[in-house]
Amino acid sequence: MRLFVAVVPPVEVVEHLTDFVEPRRSHPDEDIRWAADENWHITLAFLGEVPEWKTDDLSERLERAARRQKPFDLRLSGAGAFPSVADARVLWTGVEDEANALRPLAMRTRAAANKAGVEVAGRKFNPHVTLARLRRPMDVVRYVRVFDEYQSPGWTAEGIRLISSRLGQGPSHGAAYDTVGEWDFLG
Repeated sequence: MRLFVAVVPPVEVVEHLTDFVEPRRSHPDEDIRWAADENWHITLAFLGEVPEWKTDDLSERLERAARRQKPFDLRLSGAGAFPSVADARVLWTGVEDEANALRPLAMRTRAAANKAGVEVAGRKFNPHVTLARLRRPMDVVRYVRVFDEYQSPGWTAEGIRLISSRLGQGPSHGAAYDTVGEWDFLG
């Protein structure tokens, strides 16, 4: 199973972002693959392929990590691109986290995965929601300028999800996501 751990925005935040993104989607560009609204999330740890026999231990450890976390407030805001605006492959909106809770939570979820014998992709944690993937590197300064003005309603993050990703089986041949486990913050 291809897995990742994430915080998922509530429906009202997704709907707000959808309203902002939709006019940009209405001008199709073959080089831009817009992410499906129902797939928007903040990745804490990308785990890649995980053998099914490791998922029970992984789930127990993620549950413990979630139980130690207090709920905290977030807001989607601003924009950027990976690896850079001039040569982008991914367009994203950022995350405001005034309590600075996401980074330590990401570290705890990654540590939980490692203790369960699951290797975590070693990229530096940069909280964001992927809006689009680009088929070829391109300059996205015009999109970043537009999305930089975006700000969602605030919400309280109350838990994490372990999500499986099935590539090519979702909307527009993108990924289909299924929640494998979900744990509330109880700290």
